[in-house]
Amino acid sequence: MPQTARTIQLVHRPAGAPTPADFRIADVPLRDPGPGEVLLQMEWLSLDPYMRGRMSDARSYAAPTALGDPPPCEAVARVLQSNDPSLHPGDQVLVYDAWRDHTVVKAAACRKLDPAQAPVEAWLGILGMPGLTAWAGLAHIGKPKSGETLVVGAATGAVGSVVGQIARLRGLRVVGVAGGAEKCRYATETLGFDVCLDRHQPDLAGRMALACPNGVDIYFELTGGDVLAAVLPLLNPFARIPVCGTIATYNATTAPEGPDRLPQLMRLVLTRSLTVRGFIVSEFDADRSAFQTEMAAWLLSGEVVHRQDISDGLDSMVPAFIGMLEGRNFGKTLIRLGPRQA
Repeated sequence: MPQTARTIQLVHRPAGAPTPADFRIADVPLRDPGPGEVLLQMEWLSLDPYMRGRMSDARSYAAPTALGDPPPCEAVARVLQSNDPSLHPGDQVLVYDAWRDHTVVKAAACRKLDPAQAPVEAWLGILGMPGLTAWAGLAHIGKPKSGETLVVGAATGAVGSVVGQIARLRGLRVVGVAGGAEKCRYATETLGFDVCLDRHQPDLAGRMALACPNGVDIYFELTGGDVLAAVLPLLNPFARIPVCGTIATYNATTAPEGPDRLPQLMRLVLTRSLTVRGFIVSEFDADRSAFQTEMAAWLLSGEVVHRQDISDGLDSMVPAFIGMLEGRNFGKTLIRLGPRQA
């Protein structure tokens, strides 16, 4: 059994975009599992944009990562040793832990997975937190109605791709925004979006207006920035804006150039009776079973598809995280860990 865990520790709070110098890899002692505990070997680690916020000490909905600690993440792991009758060596589990290759946790903190039900890594993406974020945010806040128009940025990412596909199944016109022609083709040809706009091309606002001739009824906010600016003038009366991310601003160190858009937004909230509602996916834990039942059926029928952006090895985690924040990932970002080499 391993005596140490290889971890990635946060050693500096990033000023702007994270850099490799903000992290270090270290081997730390790994204790034996006590009663009711299990020793886990990580097999898949999830990377998600929310992690950037945990690296800041600004007030938020969760405590920041302490300097010297590994950032948090969800993971799929294999049980190596168990002191609890509910789990046995070889079982694969879903666990909320951190950027490391081994850990000791309470067995009660683990959810046993059935590899015959779905590939285990799917529980970090389409069947897990990102999928539930899309499903619940759209259902409870977006309140979609057939014939409406929905806009979503980060359209080929872990959440945006699911939002758009669910909206399509609900009978909506779906307009996505993504970075690059290849991602836009994937959104329209594979995900079934009606239109996908390349955010790297000029005049996003003008192209957005052409793509939404009947205005916008739901804007699922993942990005902020230029996408939000392009959508604001097009919002219809009683439009809904579920807000679960603003990735365009996560690395910002100064206010954006140009006019302050907050007065425009607040005026639109008033004059067009908009609903703007931020949410954290844990608010909708009660929906998890219903979501997984419906999503599993869609996956089985092929009505919903998903794509993963996989990097191998703990050494790839920091570059993959930095790349994700810059929009270089294509699909759900995952780190695959094999057994540690001697």
